[in-house]
Amino acid sequence: MPKQKTRKAITKRFKITNTGKIMRRLVGQDHYLNKQTAKKRRRLRKWVELSVPESKAIKKMLNK
Repeated sequence: MPKQKTRKAITKRFKITNTGKIMRRLVGQDHYLNKQTAKKRRRLRKWVELSVPESKAIKKMLNK
């Protein structure tokens, strides 16, 4: 039986920490950044942990 392929779009959007948590970026930082305050732009740079049900689905797509 062939090996399962990893979804490459998922690998670009999420990262896994050493403890196994799955992190994602906050939305709203691609364009129209001039309208946003500097404080909000700084906050958008952070990585956020996914919830447990979402992380299970992402781990399946990553084959981890």
